[in-house]
Amino acid sequence: MQTMDESLRAQIDTYLSHLDGLIKRGHQLRDTLAADPTDAAAMTATRRWQEDCGVTINQLSGGSKAHWLARSFSGAFLMRSADGSAAQGAAPAEIAQQLLEVLGQAVASLSQSNDGAIVSASTTAPAPRRFEFVHNPEIRPVLERAYAHSRSALEQGDYDLALVTSCGILEAIVTDALEHKGLAALMETGAPAEKISDWAFETRLAVAEKAGLIRSGCARLPAIARTYRDRMNAEGDSMPQGTVSESDAKRTGQVLHVIMRDLDPGR
Repeated sequence: MQTMDESLRAQIDTYLSHLDGLIKRGHQLRDTLAADPTDAAAMTATRRWQEDCGVTINQLSGGSKAHWLARSFSGAFLMRSADGSAAQGAAPAEIAQQLLEVLGQAVASLSQSNDGAIVSASTTAPAPRRFEFVHNPEIRPVLERAYAHSRSALEQGDYDLALVTSCGILEAIVTDALEHKGLAALMETGAPAEKISDWAFETRLAVAEKAGLIRSGCARLPAIARTYRDRMNAEGDSMPQGTVSESDAKRTGQVLHVIMRDLDPGR
């Protein structure tokens, strides 16, 4: 029992440390948005922060949307007016403040003596389902693993691997959408007559955008990402590290998230 208690304590400490980091990021973003709600860079960083908050809350609530913490997180985006009705056009800084309060609730719960339940739930959370929108069910678990690897590589400073993996995921989900649409329908929008599997990466992105499957998010894809196939050796491994910047790796990951939202508007 003592081993289990120590394991639980270590897990709680890990979550508290992670939540502390999210709260510090949130305070900075809230203050920046309060000063200038139109700051594009801050808005982009806020969306990423919100996604990171969502992942953590999902883990802490055991993947259950009915969990009180998950409901609090969802409610943070539903700003209310004085009479209780939904308010329109809530300021980004206000939403950030609401989310900070939810994170504070999570910290308070974990800090209590009966905090085992909230963490225990996270240990039985279902596998992430970020790629349920992919039509081919066989590649969904592959994409989940690749996504985890790309995030891990970015955190560890392996920017080459992070970029190549993100691009591979991007190409896979766009190709899946193209194949589901069908070559005949795509040709009506000016797509090449060759098999989709023979198209270049750039061609797939351009056709998907022209067919309305995705929007213009790929315009932000770094040049080095557009030629990611050339960075693979014959065995399919990424080329040696050192030529991809942190900025390019992060921007590629951001583009991937944008396209995931395009293909799955309900995310």
